[in-house]
Amino acid sequence: MAENTNSGGGNAGLAFIVGGIVVVLAIVAYFVFAGGALTPETKEVKVDVNLPEVSAPSVPGN
Repeated sequence: MAENTNSGGGNAGLAFIVGGIVVVLAIVAYFVFAGGALTPETKEVKVDVNLPEVSAPSVPGN
């Protein structure tokens, strides 16, 4: 009778992939819920532009 010597090594690769996905999701959740360093500070910018009034030349003949 032949013995099955396969100890399930294929599951180790799947566990590594699932573990990596869990770590990535944990990092993303930290930055989303804790604010993280990805959110820049809001800055107030005031712009005041004063342009001279420009008039169009008159049309001859009217």
